Amino acid sequence: MGTEKSGRLRRVLGLGFGLAVSVGATIGVGILRTPGVVAGQVHTPSTIVLLWTAAGLYTLLGASCLSELGTMLPQDGGYYVYVRHAFGNTAGFAVGWTDWLTYCSVLAYISIAIAEFIAAFAPPVGSAVRFVAIGILIGIVALQWMGIRISSQFQEITTLLKCVAFVALIVACLLVPARQHPTGGSIAPSMTLSGVVIALQAIVITYGGWQSPLYFTEEDRDPSRNLPRTMVGGVFSVIVIYLLVNIALLNALSMSGLASATLPAADAAHVIAGPHGRDLITALSVISLVPVLNAVMMIGARVIFAMGRDRLFWSRTSTVNAGGTPQTAMLLTATIAAGLIATGTFQRLIAMTSFFLAANYCLCCLALITLRYREPEARRPYRAWAYPWSAWIVAAGAVIFLVGTMVGDTLNGLAAIGLCAAGLVGRAALIPRTFSSSGNFRC
Repeated sequence: MGTEKSGRLRRVLGLGFGLAVSVGATIGVGILRTPGVVAGQVHTPSTIVLLWTAAGLYTLLGASCLSELGTMLPQDGGYYVYVRHAFGNTAGFAVGWTDWLTYCSVLAYISIAIAEFIAAFAPPVGSAVRFVAIGILIGIVALQWMGIRISSQFQEITTLLKCVAFVALIVACLLVPARQHPTGGSIAPSMTLSGVVIALQAIVITYGGWQSPLYFTEEDRDPSRNLPRTMVGGVFSVIVIYLLVNIALLNALSMSGLASATLPAADAAHVIAGPHGRDLITALSVISLVPVLNAVMMIGARVIFAMGRDRLFWSRTSTVNAGGTPQTAMLLTATIAAGLIATGTFQRLIAMTSFFLAANYCLCCLALITLRYREPEARRPYRAWAYPWSAWIVAAGAVIFLVGTMVGDTLNGLAAIGLCAAGLVGRAALIPRTFSSSGNFRC
């Protein structure tokens, strides 16, 4: 396809894609595993439901707050756009750089995960998992190269299939005779504050991905109307599915069974389908990860597309092909991800992603508060619920999660700070170099 210059994205996306990318990028393998972690910490069904609901409501507040930023600044790029507007180029670059690295590492991780699940069905693949993962990555690149209409339709179809598969799992778990809680014998351990904190951290991570529509507002036909609907509607849909999954697993496994399960969905599938149950969960895992992979590739490309257009990154990344895909940004994102797969270094970056996600989310919350104060008359088609209380609650939660991440994984937190600093130093070193738009770097 031909190539168009920077800034020529196609405004073709609507409500369906927004919901698909929000739900599709959020629901993954985590919900098949995390209920067991949570049950092992809190020990009672009512507390499990309460924590999943509380985390969901907190996420809804975050969706409302960031919807205000997204409709105020309807540009592709997500967090980077808001932080740059509020705090300047240096803070914006730091957020964009770390956000992009996060998506590159997640892209590598998901590609490897899909290849490993495929290997469970085709054992010869096991010796070539990395090659299969890179092949999967190339397939997604080819799909997105055909344009935004094709990749967005793929996102909608695969997300629909994912939701259908999860509904089938929920119904099957609810139809089996309920497992009874033991009436005698060992007493369940008491719940602790640290256990609740660990459970909440695991749940909040499982909700990650809900912010995905923010990265596509420039391609939305009507972001002022569609973005709040997709953000809030997407999170609400995920809350319902997550609560139903937990209730279904409790029915199929009982409290003690869920608390002791490493992969509770597989144990529930064994109850439903016997020895073939694990194969069903492996298939569900693949179905779950494909739309996540597609969404992550699209998002990662749009982060450096926005940075390239603002001359804070390689300017060539802001070019768009005739189909509406930022093709250079996508190819660079895929190349970095493939390199991470080949070398295995994505594993270290994945360990840093919690810090990056928490720090960038925190800065976005502060950007909302700052812009409300500094630009009170700016056009805001949508305003956050119950401001300023909602913004301060979300900001406080982000700070707590960031501190918890730093305390719980200090080594990787410091490494993440170092990687961010390295990006800033590299950019500063390149500032004196002015290149042409023929593919050279401009700052």
